Amino acid sequence: MTAERFVTDKAFAELLAGIDNRTTVLLGHTRWRTRGDERVNRNNHPIRAGDVIGTHNGTIYNADYLFRRWKLRRFAEVDSEILFRLAANAARDGAMDIERFKARLRRCRGQITAVIACRTDPETVIVLKGNRPLELRWHPRRKAVLYASDPAYLDAVLAEEKGWREIAVPPMSLMVFRREDLAAYSVEPFEFIDRERKGLD
Repeated sequence: MTAERFVTDKAFAELLAGIDNRTTVLLGHTRWRTRGDERVNRNNHPIRAGDVIGTHNGTIYNADYLFRRWKLRRFAEVDSEILFRLAANAARDGAMDIERFKARLRRCRGQITAVIACRTDPETVIVLKGNRPLELRWHPRRKAVLYASDPAYLDAVLAEEKGWREIAVPPMSLMVFRREDLAAYSVEPFEFIDRERKGLD
């Protein structure tokens, strides 16, 4: 259904009412379809890949090749799934191995901005701001971070509540947020092939 209809649905209100201080992440995404039929729900975000779940803004042009190269299981048709399979593949002892994940991301070709969480490490959220837009706001008292591709959405929703602060994120940044101290997030560079080009790598 459309996002406009979804947010007025009774089930959506019930979901929001069930959020409490045990909630680490709530992901949503309005999808602009590139690959994969949107009427097949497994193609829609958030995408689940084993214990990893996330949203992605962009297109991975060489996703098919990367699935084959690393012999990764495929659940959906959508190219975004490769990011979350790579993240799941990079997990070690229940936590994300950031360096291993970054090494795999270097082989991706296209556009990447994403938010990723893992059920085996539920108090950590990874944010990738590559070459697609991403805006972040956080509130120290509410202990919450919100994200959107367009700041106008956040500004409209948060206009009447004081205390929300912008987190400036440069392009090509990988951020790690930990629930116990959101203000102590880490930022480091990551790389991928940020354009469409011929060939597999």
